[in-house]
Amino acid sequence: MKKIPFFNYPALFAEREHEYMEVIQRVLRSGYYIMGPELEAFEDELAHYLGVKHVIGVADGTMALICAVNAAGISPGDEVLVSAHTFVASAAAIHHCGGKPVPVDCGADHLMCGKAARAAATHRTKGIMPVQLNGRTTNMDPIMELVRERQLVLVEDSCQALGSSFDGRFAGTFGDAGTFSFYPSKTLGCFGDGGALCTDDDDVAEKARSLRDHGRTSDGEVSRFGYNARLDNIQAAVLLVKLRTYDKDIARRRELARIYDERLSSIESIDLPPSPDADSRHFDIYQNYEIQADNRDSLRQHLADKGIGTILQWGGKVLHQFPALQMRGNLPNIDAVTKRFMMLPMNPSLAEDDIHYISDHVEAFYSSKAKRRA
Repeated sequence: MKKIPFFNYPALFAEREHEYMEVIQRVLRSGYYIMGPELEAFEDELAHYLGVKHVIGVADGTMALICAVNAAGISPGDEVLVSAHTFVASAAAIHHCGGKPVPVDCGADHLMCGKAARAAATHRTKGIMPVQLNGRTTNMDPIMELVRERQLVLVEDSCQALGSSFDGRFAGTFGDAGTFSFYPSKTLGCFGDGGALCTDDDDVAEKARSLRDHGRTSDGEVSRFGYNARLDNIQAAVLLVKLRTYDKDIARRRELARIYDERLSSIESIDLPPSPDADSRHFDIYQNYEIQADNRDSLRQHLADKGIGTILQWGGKVLHQFPALQMRGNLPNIDAVTKRFMMLPMNPSLAEDDIHYISDHVEAFYSSKAKRRA
């Protein structure tokens, strides 16, 4: 029996251990541990990759969101529409800046529904935060139309979508600012916490750089209350190594997604994410492979018995399903999704044989169910 963990951290490190240790030792020998040349080089190369003017490295994806929301101009009392299908950090960033997060229902691809966003907007709505989830960028057309009509602040939570695009435009580059996470399991992951925000707005960039460093400006003047939210040079050096082969990693994920799609698309009891070739307007990077499955919990146990790790994203709950956060709403689509969603293994350490092994046992589970019903 194979053992396929949901994510194999040691394998990804071992694959390029020599390169990682070389750059880590170089940083340690240099004595530049915070706000040094590795961070500047990473910011420059990521800005070039995305085609934006500014990238600001920060301590983690949550701080990227907080700095972006704050710098983009969300003020106390402002309502901000946010995808309900997201990690609590998306809403927390709005809350910590004094805003009120308003959950918006999802569409068939688990991303913010433009029609639902329009229905949720009120005269108090000042901003919108689409969450580019699982490595896919949502259909931005209705969202951009709403932004223009209402003159809304647009901050994208692209923490799971670096490199994905819609109509040839990268996630994170549509609005006032976009954010990314470099948590170890992300498509571009470091060996700890890390994040960044990007923007073409000089004023947003200046504010974000100040906010990440206690509110200090480049001349040392404290211009506002800020945070200790700097991306350290060791993590920046590791990320720079990974960024230089990032397109290769994305291509590998798309290959694995294509195998899943070919093997599982005929099973009526599960709904798959869009295939890599489904829609020319979307370029998906498959940060995660999130499916919807009938008899989900039994399927997960069946796969676990065969050595296959799966997870429920965020423990199986989304924003409005945490009573203490008081973000209730009528969100039927995402309520239905959370009863069936789960994630199959998806990362570059997997071999094609691993995907076939997983698919074999998904097929076997539903085949045995069908036989029992017959």
